Amino acid sequence: MSGAKDTDDDGEADGLRKIIHVDMDAFFASVEQRDNPELRGKPVAVGGAGGRGVVAAASYEARKFGVRSAMPSVTAKRLCPDLIFVRHRFDAYKEASRQIRAIFHHHTDLVEPLSLDEAYLDVTEDKLGIGSATRIAELIRQEIRAKTRLTASAGVSYNKFLAKIASDQNKPDGMCVIRPGEGAEFVAKLPIRRFHGVGPKGAEKMARLGIATGADLATKDIAWLRSNFGSFADYLYRAARGIDLRPVRASRIRKSVGGERTFSRDLSAGSELRETMEDIIDIVWTSIEKTEAKGRTVTLKMKYADFQAVSRAKTVDRPIETKDEFAGIGRALLEEMLPLPMPIRLMGLTLSKLEGSEEKEEPRADAQLSLL
Repeated sequence: MSGAKDTDDDGEADGLRKIIHVDMDAFFASVEQRDNPELRGKPVAVGGAGGRGVVAAASYEARKFGVRSAMPSVTAKRLCPDLIFVRHRFDAYKEASRQIRAIFHHHTDLVEPLSLDEAYLDVTEDKLGIGSATRIAELIRQEIRAKTRLTASAGVSYNKFLAKIASDQNKPDGMCVIRPGEGAEFVAKLPIRRFHGVGPKGAEKMARLGIATGADLATKDIAWLRSNFGSFADYLYRAARGIDLRPVRASRIRKSVGGERTFSRDLSAGSELRETMEDIIDIVWTSIEKTEAKGRTVTLKMKYADFQAVSRAKTVDRPIETKDEFAGIGRALLEEMLPLPMPIRLMGLTLSKLEGSEEKEEPRADAQLSLL
């Protein structure tokens, strides 16, 4: 545990918020190990084991071999020959998530769920009058373990960006506290890949520009960042200094759920593209289930070898309820675009027009950083 001294001045005296980010440890896989004693202590992957299967979640025993979410199952099996695949049981995951959220709401109504297994909490004015965000985070972790027999990691800080980074610092089953005045120093030491939203491609681009850590990023002025990263520059500038002004929003409306794949080599053959589509369908549908999203529009996005982007979309009259329906629309959109005029380097699928998303939503500072 880092900086877990119990205090009652986690930031309120300076007018700062008290933010907790709670992230369940290997949630899907942990539920499976909880419910099936034969899986405990063994490498487990939730997902399909077939040739087109994708890992939706991996236990920590499997992660030791390099198995990760969104990895093709054949790759995971090659890395870990003893890997045990289990089919997902979203009803069980949703029930555990409901129990966990009830624990959150016992302490505060300012809860912003990001998915079934993680959420932000603003406990600046907690219901029980405890006062210390550190103590509240400890109690929440204890209550989750007692009521669900699952473990959670937590990050405590004075903004969302720092709290999320902190929750990943001592996983699994750990906690980290970043207090007022410590944010910039903490961020300076981090590899740039640890910045929320910076994917592998973004990290590669930054490496080419001489940015490996938060400290490197902090040396760049806003003009330089804007010239190299466009609209993402403001987020990067603030993040490098541990600044995040976004409030915890209990009523935040998600506008879309999606996923994409950037290929190691450009693809053009119909057979390869259809196989890739199946992988992306699996990845995105897992996210749809995890976020409990229901939408009416499916969009297929492609980026050609010359970096030109093109997309096709279809909107249906009612929310898409099943994976088969979602997959059918995705496949049909792909067939409409074949044959391609040139090879592509990226393919993605998105579900949008989600229930409630027509309501106004403030733009998120980090909403598209993963596209770097």
